[in-house]
Amino acid sequence: MQFIGRFHIVLVHFPIAILLLATLLEVFSFKNFNSKYRPSIHLAIIIGGISAVFSAIFGYVLAQNEEISGDTLDLHQWGGFSTAILSLITLGLHWLVLKKKQNSKISVYRFSLFATSLAVIFTGHYGGSLTHGDDYFSFSEPKATSDKSSLLSMNTDSLSIENQIKLVGEVRAIFAHNCYKCHSSNKQEGKLRLDQKEFAFEVGKHGKVIVRGEPENSELVRRIKLPRNHKDAMPTKGKALNEDEIALIIFWIEKGAPWPEGSLQPRLFRVAKMEPRKPILPTPTGDLKNPIDLWVNEYFKQNRIEWKPKVDDRIFLKRAYLDIVGLLPTASQIIAFSKDQNPNKRASLIKQLLAQDEEYTQHWLTFWNDALRNDYTGPGYITNGRYNITDWLYTSIKQNKPYDQFAKELLSPKEPSKGFVEGIQWRGTINASQRVEMQAAQNVGQVILGLNLKCASCHDSFISDWKLEDAYAFANIFAEERLEINRCDKPTGKFADTRLLWQNFGNIDSTASRAKKMEQMANLLVRPENGRIYRTVVNRIWKQMMGRGIVESPDEMDNEPWSQDLLDWLASDFVEKNYDVKELIYLIATSKIYQMPSEGVKSTNLLYDNSYTFRAMARRRLSAEQFSDAVSQIITPIFTIKDLKYTGTKPNILKPAFARASLVANNAFLTALGRPNREVVSTSRDSQASLLQALELTNGERLTNVLARGAKYWKAQFKTRDVIIRVLFSKALGRLPNNSEMKTAQSAMDENPSIEQIQDLFWAVLLLPEFQLIY
Repeated sequence: MQFIGRFHIVLVHFPIAILLLATLLEVFSFKNFNSKYRPSIHLAIIIGGISAVFSAIFGYVLAQNEEISGDTLDLHQWGGFSTAILSLITLGLHWLVLKKKQNSKISVYRFSLFATSLAVIFTGHYGGSLTHGDDYFSFSEPKATSDKSSLLSMNTDSLSIENQIKLVGEVRAIFAHNCYKCHSSNKQEGKLRLDQKEFAFEVGKHGKVIVRGEPENSELVRRIKLPRNHKDAMPTKGKALNEDEIALIIFWIEKGAPWPEGSLQPRLFRVAKMEPRKPILPTPTGDLKNPIDLWVNEYFKQNRIEWKPKVDDRIFLKRAYLDIVGLLPTASQIIAFSKDQNPNKRASLIKQLLAQDEEYTQHWLTFWNDALRNDYTGPGYITNGRYNITDWLYTSIKQNKPYDQFAKELLSPKEPSKGFVEGIQWRGTINASQRVEMQAAQNVGQVILGLNLKCASCHDSFISDWKLEDAYAFANIFAEERLEINRCDKPTGKFADTRLLWQNFGNIDSTASRAKKMEQMANLLVRPENGRIYRTVVNRIWKQMMGRGIVESPDEMDNEPWSQDLLDWLASDFVEKNYDVKELIYLIATSKIYQMPSEGVKSTNLLYDNSYTFRAMARRRLSAEQFSDAVSQIITPIFTIKDLKYTGTKPNILKPAFARASLVANNAFLTALGRPNREVVSTSRDSQASLLQALELTNGERLTNVLARGAKYWKAQFKTRDVIIRVLFSKALGRLPNNSEMKTAQSAMDENPSIEQIQDLFWAVLLLPEFQLIY
């Protein structure tokens, strides 16, 4: 029977591929049921349905004979049976429509087919977890456990309770990384579980796996020492244990396999320290005076990296303008800056830009709108299921509100700032992880604390040590009543307590009102003693200006920073300078490292690689808003004043020269260039060009109309071809065309150019990397 059961592995791929193919073809036939794909769909459903039934039968036989059990297997089995039943129902409905001409059942048939496809995906997910482990779909690197334990050098016969806890913690970490895939609550091969004390010492299929004090008689030791190609070798999947790991397990069993009550589950992932730390600055050297440069210099020395000369004034000016106010400098500003002989002119320029309150605010509004998922239109706004915070946000940025106060007003909000924690009240049925209290926990964790709780909102996280109970306990702060814990959207009957994620921050009164609990949370989280919240925000600002965070991703602050000293110093200095965001921007923008040439990468994925080495600012593409505003500056406005969705408070009505893109509603043009829909938190935008962006820039209706309108205006404004070429290069690139560029442009245009020729010139210049990239 075991041999027959193993045909499940051969058959299982047929329903996956064929039923999904049938669904895809059905989508293509949505407008015409009797399309040319109908015979293929019918054949695919027949083959897929039959193979799904046999896969389920053989899979059941396999499970009974391989001695595998656990929650993952149960979910996989139920998914397989559901797929088989649904596929037969779908086949029957399709036959009725096709052969019996019962067209009224088309909608029911299609619903059944799509449900079958979802069942296939669900079943395949848990099948992959069975064969490859629950962390197969995780992209996070777990903490290494191969370092030799200091406990192995101890020669004492007995261990203190403290050392016993440390020893079992290290052993369980080895189990977690190498054994839990097959021997935990989700799956128990050979009826063996190693994740809990009460199960680890039970008698398994082959007797006692762990014999206290007798490693030579412990089946576990025998198996982990076997050659890799031996049929009994453990672990059966992944890498074999190394010598140090085997020695540690043997040592643990020799000492009686201590497992004290209350010993904690080991942390499997890196956890950043919470407390603030301000390391002593290195001694200034040469022209390195800025504290940032002193820390970067230490990093460069360790990695044998040479400093490069600063960029020229034109590149620096464009970079500073775009980063601080989101606009291009004018040609006259570039000329004046280049002629200025003041050695401190760059620092003076940064101060001048930071003092341009309206321009600064309109640029940084985009950054915070993305992070706080604040928008002008979209789901929830019409039905009062979502609240706009633009007025509060605009005013806070313009006032340069201290960040501790800014965060406090988000976490314990009054009416103007409540939209962030109130989230989106989705219409219709939603899963438990999307109720507004859990949205608040997820969003506060992600934006304010640099923490991903989305996985732990449904089940124990696969990418961190956070548990489902932790997420619900944090979500309870935002709830009027205690929340029932739902695991994978199924009620458990258990109710979470109410607490912060880190209990050493302080306690929350679970009996208090929702408003009072949020006030307590806000006061505890923004304290200077919480180094995490301030490391998170300085890392976000650094990434915004330098293209890559000190920690990447900025939403996962437990990841390794490329310079812990720089991150810690910036966070502590930020607190000491009264949480001043503009002061932080000034410090970054006046550093030598900010003024060095940027560095391009073949793929943005390399910026997130674990082996990343910082050498310079990452080269970035103009954001959707920066590109739009630049075109509006240079040629003619993309958006008109009528497009503005925010015009300021009543005593201070905004009157911009053109409608800044940050103040208009999202649309197809901005979406194509990278603006997110803001229904979820978005703290990073991909700087790499996409096919959608290329199509929009070359063939999009909005840009085409804008350039045509601009060409008509320019033809009336400037009379000759050469003047148009020189003015365009000056405005767009901050320089005149070189001889080669001038000749190329002249050859494409008449002396008295047509509107179409001017429009083509606009396109050619706007698509240049020199225009689109921040060098």
